[in-house]
Amino acid sequence: MERSTAKSLLKNTVVSPFADQDARIGRAIEELDTPTLLLDRAASDRNLARMAGFFRDRPAKLRPHFKNHKCVTLAKRQMLAGAVGMTCAKLGEAEVLVDNGFRDVLIANQVVGAAKVERLVQLARRARISVAVDHMDQVEAISRAAAAAQAVVRLLIEVDIGMGRCGLPSSEAVLDLARKLHGMPGVEFGGLQAYEGHLVNVVDRDQRRIQSRAAMGLAVETRRLLERSGIPVACVSGCSSATYDSTGILDGVDEIQAGTYATMDRQYYRLAAEFEVALSILVRVISRPGPGKAVLDVGVKGAGAEFGVPGIRDYPEVVIPFFLAEEHVVVNQAPEWSIGQPLHLIPSHACTTCNLYREIVAHEDGIVVDVWPIEASGRLA
Repeated sequence: MERSTAKSLLKNTVVSPFADQDARIGRAIEELDTPTLLLDRAASDRNLARMAGFFRDRPAKLRPHFKNHKCVTLAKRQMLAGAVGMTCAKLGEAEVLVDNGFRDVLIANQVVGAAKVERLVQLARRARISVAVDHMDQVEAISRAAAAAQAVVRLLIEVDIGMGRCGLPSSEAVLDLARKLHGMPGVEFGGLQAYEGHLVNVVDRDQRRIQSRAAMGLAVETRRLLERSGIPVACVSGCSSATYDSTGILDGVDEIQAGTYATMDRQYYRLAAEFEVALSILVRVISRPGPGKAVLDVGVKGAGAEFGVPGIRDYPEVVIPFFLAEEHVVVNQAPEWSIGQPLHLIPSHACTTCNLYREIVAHEDGIVVDVWPIEASGRLA
C-alpha cells in the first residue's frame, strides 16, 4: 500500500476519538481495575519499526497477521510502519478490516459454506480479497457466487509444507488445481500460501532456521514447477514472527504473515528476543492463603495459556505451576506481595489472550495514553 494511502487510513486513529471522554486517560496504570489488557505503546511501535525496517529494502514485503491483536488501531499503525496489506484468519476479521478502510486483505484460511461464500463475494465487491483454497469444490463454490455477484476473488492455493493441517501435499497436486481454476469466472489465481507453523516453536534458532528454510523451500519448488509449466505465480505468502529472518529472505517468497511481533508474549520472546514484550495483563493479588502462596484475579478466561504458563514482569524468579483455573492463577513460593498489589502478567500466547478482551489500554511510562477497541475479538466465523 502506498504510504500516502496508509497515512489516510490512519487518520484520526493514532489517538482514539473517544480518548477525551475516557476517564482513564492520564491515570497511572496501577490505578486501573483488574484484569485489564495493557499495551506498552512505545515498545510496540519499536517492534513495528524493527520488523518493517527488516523488510524495507528486501524483496519480500510485510503483510501482518491481524489475528494476533484483532485491533484496528494497531493494524493501522502497522500499515503506517510499512506493511502492504493485512492477513487475517477468519472472514469475520476481514469484514472488520474492510469496514474500517482496509482495501487489501488476505484470509489465510479456507472459506466454506453457502453463507460464508456469499459474505466473501460481497466483501470482494468492496476490496481486494484473497483467500486460501486447496480443493476444487472450494474453487467452484466461490467462482459461482463471485460471478453472480460480479465480483472477483483472488485465490492462493495452499501448500502443505509439513504442518499437516490444510493444504495440498504435493507440487503436482497444486499444479493440477492451478490449471483447473485458470479461466474460471469470478476468480483469479493469485499465487501460493504456505506456513511452517510446525517449526515455529523450535527453540534453537539455528535449527529453526535450517528446518524452516527447508520446509518453505518446498513451496518455492512448487512455485518453480508452476512457472516452468507456464503458470505465472505472482506471490508466495507465509512465514511468522519466529521465522521472518530465515524463510522471509528466501528467493521466491514474497509476503510475510508475521503477527505476534506487534505485541509479543512469553513464548515468542523465547524465540525472537529482539522484539520487546509490549503486552501484559494488569492483575491483582486477591488472596494470600498460606506462606509463600498467592492467588491472582485472572485465569484461563483472561489469559491464553496454550504455550504454557504465564510469567510475571519484574519477577523472573517466580515460577507459576500449571494451575490456571477459570478466574485464578495460583503462585507458589510467592514473594511478600500484599493483598491488592498490582502485577503485570505476561501471557504465554498473545493471540488467544487478545481475543478474550474487548479493548486494549495503551500506556507509556506507566501512564494511560489511549484506549483502543479490539473490534474483531470473538469473531470466529
